[in-house]
Amino acid sequence: MIKNTHKLAGALGFLLLSLTKPAIASEKPNVIFILTDDLGFNQVGAYGNTPIKTPNLDDIANKGIRFNQAYAGNTVCSPSRVSLFTGRDGRYMTNNSNTVQLVESDITVAHVLKYAGYDTALFGKYSIGSQMGVTDPLAMGFDTWYGMYSILEGHRQYPQILWRDGKKIRITENEGGKKGAYAQELFANEAIEYIEQDRENPFFVMLTFSSPHAELAVPEKYSKQYSFDETPYSGMSTGTPSDKYAAYYPEPVQKPNATLAGMVSALDDYVGQITKALDKKGILDNTIIVFTSDNGPHDEGGADPQYLKAATPYKGQKRDLYDGGIHVPMLIQWPDKIKKSRVDETPWLFADVLPTLADITGVDLNLIPRVKTNGISIKGLLNDSPEPQPERVLYWEFAKQVGDPNSGVIGDTFQAARKGDFKAVRYGVDSDVELYNIIKDPGEKNNLASNYKAMTKEFFELFEKYKD
Repeated sequence: MIKNTHKLAGALGFLLLSLTKPAIASEKPNVIFILTDDLGFNQVGAYGNTPIKTPNLDDIANKGIRFNQAYAGNTVCSPSRVSLFTGRDGRYMTNNSNTVQLVESDITVAHVLKYAGYDTALFGKYSIGSQMGVTDPLAMGFDTWYGMYSILEGHRQYPQILWRDGKKIRITENEGGKKGAYAQELFANEAIEYIEQDRENPFFVMLTFSSPHAELAVPEKYSKQYSFDETPYSGMSTGTPSDKYAAYYPEPVQKPNATLAGMVSALDDYVGQITKALDKKGILDNTIIVFTSDNGPHDEGGADPQYLKAATPYKGQKRDLYDGGIHVPMLIQWPDKIKKSRVDETPWLFADVLPTLADITGVDLNLIPRVKTNGISIKGLLNDSPEPQPERVLYWEFAKQVGDPNSGVIGDTFQAARKGDFKAVRYGVDSDVELYNIIKDPGEKNNLASNYKAMTKEFFELFEKYKD
């Protein structure tokens, strides 16, 4: 009798566990992290001063949090993405140039969320894994992968080759000079199909668009709504390079400003399709949607960031450590926790994403071997009663390549840091430290180094410590 009672209790316990396991899993939020490529701070309508139409992104801002003081991990693609994936700022990075890649021992945000029981997927541009089977997305924590592998593959809006779970696939719609399949639409469609699937586990999706990075190209339905002053870009069509990037972007573009604006509007449309898919599936409320950019706006392939005021009100652009190169749009929506929209002025950066998601999903990073992060969790900001964050120093370092931006030959090393309202930059280890009040002087026009000598010395000592 006792034996039968134990069997019955065991069966009931197993049944109870079976019934509650999906419910427990469903309590954890789904996460969709949308990363754009070279989108400037002021190229989203919610930031207030752009002719580019982004109604779906504005809707996310109107329902969630618009962060005004958020930063990328770097001013170019690869180190910014490695920072995002691993939770490290420039102090913990072994290489702050665009040649950096993940290494086999790295623990990524995807690995961390696997510890939390998540299904993980990457759709879009990768560009930070150099060895298939060792540092490709599947080896770096993702269960599902569709998109571009190498950094140069990301230069094509109508690719002939993409990758699915480690295998090359032909995009026949783009073969023979045809332009039948737009990369960003393919990535969005894959993400939507993934969202629509039934699963027991929560999911983590990284949707990493490869635009509005050059080449400048977009389906006409997005670009034809814009009419700007235009300077046609000739690329290599005349036999003479139109600029230093022409070898990478040889095709001419008749209306580069309208094309780039259309590329942003296309991304906005795809984001709208994704939110609708989440809503239709009934999981929008418990899904964290993050939208941001890997660095500031570019001037490649005919793009004119000055004309479109892409980084306004900040100085500089991609490859600068003035804020125009690293200060990025950052929108977060999470209806279950963020019920009142707001604008948040807390400074934070890509290195904080991994610890934040670990905190939200209940993962103790101290228990995960080989995790090396110096970011902090900003979970306390992602609700309607935000908790003040501790003041700290944010740091960036950029090792610029000589001549060709992809030459692999490292030249000057630039450094930047921010503490509170003050931002310091040093353009080369032999250059003077510049100091700005980034809140009062977002254009970094008024160098205060001689006015605040003690603070300038503090930043100088920081730069000296990490210059090598």
